[in-house]
Amino acid sequence: MVEILESCLVAPSEETPKHGLWLSNLDLAAARGHTPTVYFYRPSGDHNFFSVEAVKAALSKALVPFYPLAGRLDVGRDGRVEIDCNAEGALFVAARCDYTVDSFREFEPSPETRRLFVPTADSADAPLVVLQ
Repeated sequence: MVEILESCLVAPSEETPKHGLWLSNLDLAAARGHTPTVYFYRPSGDHNFFSVEAVKAALSKALVPFYPLAGRLDVGRDGRVEIDCNAEGALFVAARCDYTVDSFREFEPSPETRRLFVPTADSADAPLVVLQ
């Protein structure tokens, strides 16, 4: 079971350009959705090993040069799907579960491991990036 501790939007730490950005023809043909990936880290022994605030601050800084990732999909005036670079932010979810890294020695995607991901809203206004 996954326990959600916090869920918030993280915006770029500085002002970013506001404009529409066309998707490539390849992006237009690809299926829309998030690609779940997971990284496991063993604790270092430091009680601040994984600071949620530090991760959010780093994400906020990273969204400055990669500002389109803080936008939303939209339809431009010409009817073409584009990224609305509006700095609304990336979805950040802090969650925990009772599993350990050793529980995933032979990690393979499965319905059981998929349940570890917090579900995201599949709406037209969904963030382009979701971090958990």
